[in-house]
Amino acid sequence: FCYVMSSGSYDYFQFVQQWPPTNCRVRIKRPCSKPRPLQNFTIHGLWPSNYSNPTKPSNCNGSKYEDRKVYPKLRSKLKRSWPDVESGNDTRFWEGEWNKHGRCSEQTLNQMQYFEISHDMWVSYNITEILKNASIVPHPTQKWSYSDIVSPIKTATKRTPLLRCKTDPATNTELLHEVVFCYEYHALKQIDCNRTAGCKNPQAISFQ
Repeated sequence: FCYVMSSGSYDYFQFVQQWPPTNCRVRIKRPCSKPRPLQNFTIHGLWPSNYSNPTKPSNCNGSKYEDRKVYPKLRSKLKRSWPDVESGNDTRFWEGEWNKHGRCSEQTLNQMQYFEISHDMWVSYNITEILKNASIVPHPTQKWSYSDIVSPIKTATKRTPLLRCKTDPATNTELLHEVVFCYEYHALKQIDCNRTAGCKNPQAISFQ
C-alpha cells in the first residue's frame, strides 16, 4: 500500500483546517504551550487520500522533508496559515505533515508546491470569517447542528465540506474540530467531500 501511494496512486486531496481551541481543550495530559490558542482556523494538512480508505493516511517512500525548500517568504506565510498550535514548533509540524502525507503525492506536487498550494487554499476561503458572517462564533454554551455550520461554507465555496468533531473529556461535549475541503487529483479544483459526517452528535455541536 505504501508503495502504491508513493507512486501517486491516490484519488483526491483532503485539505484539513483545524480550530486551535479544540486542539488545546482535548489535550489534557500535554497542554498547549500558549495560554490562549489562536482564534482562527489554521492548516492541519493537505492529505492525498483514497476513496476506499480516506481516514488512514499512509507513510510513503517519497523524498524526506528538506527545510531549505521552505524559503523565507513562504516560511513567513506558513507561520500565519500553518502554525503548530500545540507545541509552537512550526518546522517540526511541517516536516511531519510532509513526511506522512505530502510525499505520497510527490509526483504531482513537489515539497515547495505542496506548501505553496496549501497556503493559497487557506487564503482562498477564510472559514473563520465565513462562519462569523453567518453569526456562528465561539460561544461557551450555544450548540449548532452540522448543517448549520456546513451551509454558509457551502454557499461560499459552492462545494460541500466535511466537518470533524472531538469530544471534550471534561464535559463530554461534541466540539467542532476540523473543516475539510476536498480537491481533485492535481489539487487545482475543489470538489464535494462525499463522506459521512465526522461528528457523533450532528445535532449538537459546540464551537468554543
